[in-house]
Amino acid sequence: MTTKTVLNARKVAASLSEVALYDILRAPLITEKATMLSERDQVVFKVALDATKPQIKVAVEKLFNVKVTGVSTLVQKGKTKRVRGRPGRRSDIKKAYVQLAEGQSIDLTAKLG
Repeated sequence: MTTKTVLNARKVAASLSEVALYDILRAPLITEKATMLSERDQVVFKVALDATKPQIKVAVEKLFNVKVTGVSTLVQKGKTKRVRGRPGRRSDIKKAYVQLAEGQSIDLTAKLG
């Protein structure tokens, strides 16, 4: 991706509404690995399959009021499982590992309860 393309993607992502931002960030992932990464100022989110890194960065910065220094993504392919004796398939999941600026954190449990 060229720098011009990245800048255009950031401009488009910056103009998204709050509802569109929640469509990009589907849910936080709370696992042992994600908990260990939070000690290193990283947070893991489940995101839309078509979400780009600039969109994810803008969404996290706007929704949580933090500074993001980097975003890494991966697509976890759905595995085949048996459901009532018949083969079924889980959906693919896209994960985003978000690196926050030093000293910043997101408390994902604050709004529970």
